[in-house]
Amino acid sequence: MKQLALLALLATTTIATAQNKKEQDEKAIKDMCGCYEVTFNFAETFEYSGDSTYIESKTKHDKGLEWVKLIQDDTDKISMQHILIVGRPESPHIVKHWRQDWQFENTKLYVYDHDNKWSFVNLPKDKVKGQWTQKVFQVDDSPRYEGSASWVHIDGKSYWEDETSAPLPRREYTTRSDYNVTVRRNRHEITNYGWLHEQDNDKVVRETGKEDVVLAQEKGYNTYVKVDDSRCEAGQNYWKVNQEKWALVRAKWDEVFARDTDLILEDKVDNKVLFKYLLDDENYKTAEDINPVIDAFVKS
Repeated sequence: MKQLALLALLATTTIATAQNKKEQDEKAIKDMCGCYEVTFNFAETFEYSGDSTYIESKTKHDKGLEWVKLIQDDTDKISMQHILIVGRPESPHIVKHWRQDWQFENTKLYVYDHDNKWSFVNLPKDKVKGQWTQKVFQVDDSPRYEGSASWVHIDGKSYWEDETSAPLPRREYTTRSDYNVTVRRNRHEITNYGWLHEQDNDKVVRETGKEDVVLAQEKGYNTYVKVDDSRCEAGQNYWKVNQEKWALVRAKWDEVFARDTDLILEDKVDNKVLFKYLLDDENYKTAEDINPVIDAFVKS
């Protein structure tokens, strides 16, 4: 009887510890919400092309305000929409920016391959125990990259880091065609000023049936410094007006992702990229307008 009681106590303690850890994770994730002064910094660090005519990417420094809005807070899923605010305060320019979803012990991932193809991967449950999948989406809510890892809380720090493949960022695909995949090493850390998104990325040439070729590497260092929510009022107002439209967009993409099969997207339809359609809030604001456009971009 004593042995049974001890086993029961150990089981209860283990469950309580796991629950406490999950609560810490959830707090760290939701601590990324709010209004932030953001700096975006990227610099190419090493080059491996062996080509004397190779031209490295220019160092990038940008800044703005970012409103990170909690749009879903369920037992095992947290979703946050980023709204970028740039320009003069009296006449700001609003950009519906990236979105990040966090799912606890998620087994279904879309892993980027190359050339607008994402491979559907179903992981064993034991491989994701205690982990969170971060799913990152483009401005039009199409997929970008996903990865699963554990949040770490130690020595007063809370951070999550993972390595995964992704398409080229917009700052690169408009100017570069000599590589086609970014292998991203992402680190999200909660700090005393807000949070930090740190990256160490490989610029990769990937072809089917061949080994990856690393063309160059880059460092990304994006800081999110917390400021009063009132600074992001323009972004908040944008979301109040447009949130129902983007809920329809997410619902359509959820239908596509639920097919649990490899996904290939068209780069353009009628010589126009997807975000050019969906960011048109006048002509694309109902499911009748939105769904056929997304369907047109889904090849398989």
